[in-house]
Parts: sequence; C-alpha cells; structure tokens
Amino acid sequence: MPGPTGQLDLREVAIGRLMLDNFPHIKTFWIMNTIDISQVALWYGANDLDGTVMDYEITRKNFEATQQRLTQKDLLDRIVEAGREPVERDSLYNLVPAATTHMTDAA
Repeated sequence: MPGPTGQLDLREVAIGRLMLDNFPHIKTFWIMNTIDISQVALWYGANDLDGTVMDYEITRKNFEATQQRLTQKDLLDRIVEAGREPVERDSLYNLVPAATTHMTDAA
C-alpha cells in the first residue's frame, strides 16, 4: 500500500487548522514530511516547524532517503525562505525572548 503524498500531508494540516480552531499550535514534523513539504505546510495552517532533531530512529529505518539533520541556522533559513518569521519557543510554547534577537540576527 503506498504511503501518504505531500498533497495529503498538506490537506491534513489545512483541515486540522480549520477544524481544531481551539488548538493554538499545529506542528509539521519536517523529518517525516520532508523539509520542503513542511515549508509549504507553514502556509497551510501549521505554525510550528519541529526543532533541530539530531537522529530519529523510526524514520531512519522506514524512510532511508529522509534527511535526518538540520542545524539551527538551516532551520531558520528554511523558515525565512518560506516567507515566515522564525520564533523560538520552549516546550510549553512560551516565547524565548533571549533567542528572538539572536534568531533574527542569524536569519
């Protein structure tokens, strides 16, 4: 059975944004969706591009072609390329003020 397509992933994000209006954050997990689909997902309703994962065992076993690593700068560059403003948040989604200036300078 074929896996989901990028179009289906984007459709799920868009439906999630419309139907789950009480959820303030919708994540796109770049390591599973690919970084390119995740960039587009930022325009389909996702507002959280998951962080700098160093190694994700599940995808490495199942999707060998999936990129496994992005530096913070790579991630920031991809968010800016997508036309969005990068903002760092902690695990409770609170803004990390010290990182905001640093991230703006890096982008």
